[in-house]
Amino acid sequence: MSAPETTGPTGPTGPDAPVPAVTLDDVRDAAGRLAGVAHRTPVLRSRTLDARLGVEIHLKCENFQRIGAFKFRGAYNAISRLSPQQLARGVVAYSSGNHAQAVALAARELGTRAVIVMPEDAPRSKRDATAGYGAEIVSYDRYTGDRAALAQQLADERGLALIPPYDHPHIIAGQGTAALELIEETGPLDALLAPVGGGGLMAGSAVAATALVPGIRMIGVEPEAGDDTLRSLKAGHRVTIPVPRTIADGQAVESPGELPFAINRRLLDSITLVTDDDIRAAMAFAFERLKIVTEPSGASALAALLAGRIDPLPPRIGVIVSGGNIGLDRFLELLR
Repeated sequence: MSAPETTGPTGPTGPDAPVPAVTLDDVRDAAGRLAGVAHRTPVLRSRTLDARLGVEIHLKCENFQRIGAFKFRGAYNAISRLSPQQLARGVVAYSSGNHAQAVALAARELGTRAVIVMPEDAPRSKRDATAGYGAEIVSYDRYTGDRAALAQQLADERGLALIPPYDHPHIIAGQGTAALELIEETGPLDALLAPVGGGGLMAGSAVAATALVPGIRMIGVEPEAGDDTLRSLKAGHRVTIPVPRTIADGQAVESPGELPFAINRRLLDSITLVTDDDIRAAMAFAFERLKIVTEPSGASALAALLAGRIDPLPPRIGVIVSGGNIGLDRFLELLR
């Protein structure tokens, strides 16, 4: 068997290694590939929210995206670029839920098969949805296993293309289409807030937003227990923390991705932290006042605003609500 194609980073690594560029043209190219496939998600306004904060808020609701989160954008953009020969062999990915579902659905849409490495404690709703899209699930222990190594082993053994959750230019460009759509609809914004896990959504959003609106403030939001990007920015290099224990499972990563971090350290203005209680309050506000359901990671950027973590507040703010994949039992458990 010939060596599998991979959408993962290649070439030398380390502080002096070349970093692939992601540009506004890449984001626009991804938007072309996603046209008619991904949803152009709504931008929600709320007089109650604006009055409470005293500024103008525009919520980009990726909880209405296919599979319920922004991840479909990057997964489809990456898999759609594989050769017919690689599509015949299949793809592999690792994820706690949303990227898993995104790769599974994108693979089905493009006529290939997907193998997903998921932690044993992944939310049941996300696990069931991933299987429902036809993916094979391989389980591991989040706190003792190495998901990236396991996925790479499967890629090597089966000739699968590795589709990383955030550390690749095609993934980043795909995620950036959310910010592209937002600014196309709202016009110039003074600031854009997005949750930060591995950093792909923030990096793609920053590439698009700073090119379209010079001077826009890019503000990332992390859970207090998962502040790996904040620590990395302060240190000037990527740092690794223990596996975070937070309700925001989509942001429970140990270290930012290499390429997203290279972009974010250049384009981000700041990172702010929120507590799990801040996130719960934002989920409740979104449900009661905005009439939308968010998962914890999806609510973290809104949580930063509602908890007063951004000071001073710019006049016109965009917020990416990154996802809404949460089961009823878990939703009630968190808010009870």
